[in-house]
Amino acid sequence: MSTHRMPKWRRYTAWAVAGAAVLVGGALTAQATTTSTTSRPAPALYAGRAFDTCTAPSLSTMKAWKASRFYGAAAVYVGGKNRGCAQPQLTASWVKSVSANGWKLIPIYVGAQPPCQTGSNPERLSATNAASLGATDGADAAAKASALDMKAGSTVYLDMEAYDTSNSSCVTSVLTYIRAWDKAVAGKGYWAGFYGFRSTSAAAVATAKDRTNLPDALWYALYDKVPSTTTDWPYASTLWTGHRRGHQYLVNSKEAHNGVTLTVDRDAWDGPVAITG
Repeated sequence: MSTHRMPKWRRYTAWAVAGAAVLVGGALTAQATTTSTTSRPAPALYAGRAFDTCTAPSLSTMKAWKASRFYGAAAVYVGGKNRGCAQPQLTASWVKSVSANGWKLIPIYVGAQPPCQTGSNPERLSATNAASLGATDGADAAAKASALDMKAGSTVYLDMEAYDTSNSSCVTSVLTYIRAWDKAVAGKGYWAGFYGFRSTSAAAVATAKDRTNLPDALWYALYDKVPSTTTDWPYASTLWTGHRRGHQYLVNSKEAHNGVTLTVDRDAWDGPVAITG
């Protein structure tokens, strides 16, 4: 969670630098962590530097930042009732323009949050509604991505903020929601990604004994000043291999590129992104 994602909550900061390269048209291999076998187009893959910020920047800002060649991908909040910021720039036209400018996009959906989580959220899951709400939100995530002309085969990332994973019943409810969300996203022809915290929300997914309908890609928040998805990978080495990882290693970084300043979170990326254009 960051001041970008949900402004009322706290997040710690770190700093690092990453390299950049692009891979396109790769395929996610079927592993125990993947969702159902619904037929989906092969994803587009990106490896290199990425950033995320709560409100999608203006087209002029995106052009200025792209010209600096520091970042190659940007995460954008496509929907969810818990999305923290308005998105006046984020339209299908914006997506088309920034994609034509060379940007890769990482769509994020801020879905229902856990019942044992601190903070106030418009949408909260429970033991009784986890499955149905997950299915509804997953279908909505695919619809929101599609409306922005992010095509089938894109990977949409479910944002699950930190929560009390010592509460076993809460963990069970969250995993039920995630599995239903993943299955619904896959059913629409999209790949299901997941954003969470190394020691809580992501850890619950990584250590789940039942590997059915878990995310196809994992984006973990760990503020350790290491711009890598391998050297500090905190889970079993066999999980989410084959270009299926993202690492948020720095938050709330005020930086300028080509004379334009933004406050962003930094990510090291080696995983699937949106298919546009």
